[in-house]
Amino acid sequence: MLASPESGILSYHIDTSILQFNYETMAPSDQNNTTADFASLNLSKPLLEAVVRQGYLTPTPIQQHVIPQLLAGHDVVAQAQTGTGKTAAFALPLLETLKVEKIKKPQILILTPTRELAIQVSESFQTYGSFLPQFRTVPIYGGQEYTSQLSQLKRGVHVIVGTPGRVMDHIRRGSLDLGAINSFVLDEADEMLKMGFLDDVEWILEKSPKNRRIALFSATMPPNIRKIARRYLHKPREIMIQEHGTTAVKIQQRYLITNGRKAKLAAIDRILAAEHFKGVLIFVRTKIQTIELAEHLAAQGYACGPLNGDIAQKQRLQMVNQLKSGKLDIVIATDVAARGLDVERISHVINYDVPFDSEAYIHRIGRTGRAGRQGNAILFLHPGEKRMLRSIEQKTRCAISKMNLPTAVWR
Repeated sequence: MLASPESGILSYHIDTSILQFNYETMAPSDQNNTTADFASLNLSKPLLEAVVRQGYLTPTPIQQHVIPQLLAGHDVVAQAQTGTGKTAAFALPLLETLKVEKIKKPQILILTPTRELAIQVSESFQTYGSFLPQFRTVPIYGGQEYTSQLSQLKRGVHVIVGTPGRVMDHIRRGSLDLGAINSFVLDEADEMLKMGFLDDVEWILEKSPKNRRIALFSATMPPNIRKIARRYLHKPREIMIQEHGTTAVKIQQRYLITNGRKAKLAAIDRILAAEHFKGVLIFVRTKIQTIELAEHLAAQGYACGPLNGDIAQKQRLQMVNQLKSGKLDIVIATDVAARGLDVERISHVINYDVPFDSEAYIHRIGRTGRAGRQGNAILFLHPGEKRMLRSIEQKTRCAISKMNLPTAVWR
C-alpha cells in the first residue's frame, strides 16, 4: 500500500501472481495466502445470497480491494483488465448503500462506452440485487426507442446504466433527474475517451450532485483519464491490479507471419480447422471485411456472422446472444462494434488485422480468458509489421511466441 500525502491519494498496487487465484473455482490455490471471502467484506445477507446463487466463493483481487473502499464512502480509481470481476467490484458495494424504498429518482448512475456493455452491466446489477425488495434497474442507450425507456424512468428506478449520448438526451428533455444520484461510475473510461465521449462525460458530471461518490474503472490510464480523476474525484483510493505479463497468466498469445490477403485466408482456414475452439472472435479493420470474411467462412460450414457499426442494434444484440448460446461459433468484428462484448465462451481471439496500437490489442484479447478461464490470442502479422509486435510485447510485458501454420486437416 502506497500513500501520497501531497495528493491525498491512497494507492494499492496488487500483484496477482503472488495471490495465485484459481478463478475457475473463485478460490485461492495457495492456502498460505490471506484472502478474504465475501462474508468478510461486510455485505448484507441479500447481497451474499445473490453472490452464493452465482456460485462465487472468494472475491477476485479487484473485488477484494475495491469493495471495502466504496463501502467506506471513498472515491476510487481502479485499473484492471476486462474479465477480472470489476462489475461486481462496484455493483455490490453500491447496492449495499442503496435505499430501495426510495424509487422515484435514480440513486446510482453508471456510464459505459457501448450499448452492449450498458445492457450487460444492468443485467449484472439486476442479478446482484435480485434479493432486494422491488429493486429496479434500466439500461438506456441510443438505437433503442424512447418509449420503453421513458416508461421505466417514469415508473421509478434505482440504478441507471447508460451510454453518454442517451443519458444526455434524457437529462435535456427532463426525463432523467440526477438530483438523488449519490454514486457515479465511469466504466471502461479509456474506451469512452477513445470514442470521443470525454466532453459528454464531463457535461454529465457537472450536472450531477457535488457530494456524489465516484468510481472510475479503466484498463489503461492515459493522461486525460487521470485529468478527470484529479478534477472530479475527492481524494480517491487508487487501486491497480498488476499481473506479470499483464495477460500472460490466462491467455496464450501467439503470432503468425502472413503475407497478403490470400495468405491470410489460407491461414484462417487452417487455424480454425486445427484449433479446438468454443467461440471465436475475429478482429478486422473495416466493415466490408466483416461481411466478406463471414461469407467466406459460412461457405465452409461455420456458424458465423459479421458485427459492425452498420448493423442494426437489434440484430447486433441478437448476434451476441447467439454467440453466448452457441448458435453462433464465430463472429467477425470491428473494434468499435466489439467494445463491451462480454461472452464467456470465447476461447479464441484472432487479430486478422493488426490493431492500431498496443492498447487496442489489450482490449481485443481481453475478450477471451474471461474470469480466469484459459484463453487464446493469435495475431496475424505482415513481415513489415514486426515493429508493432515489439510495441505490444513491451506494453504487455510478455513475449508473444511465433506459431507455425498448421498443416492441412480435414474437418
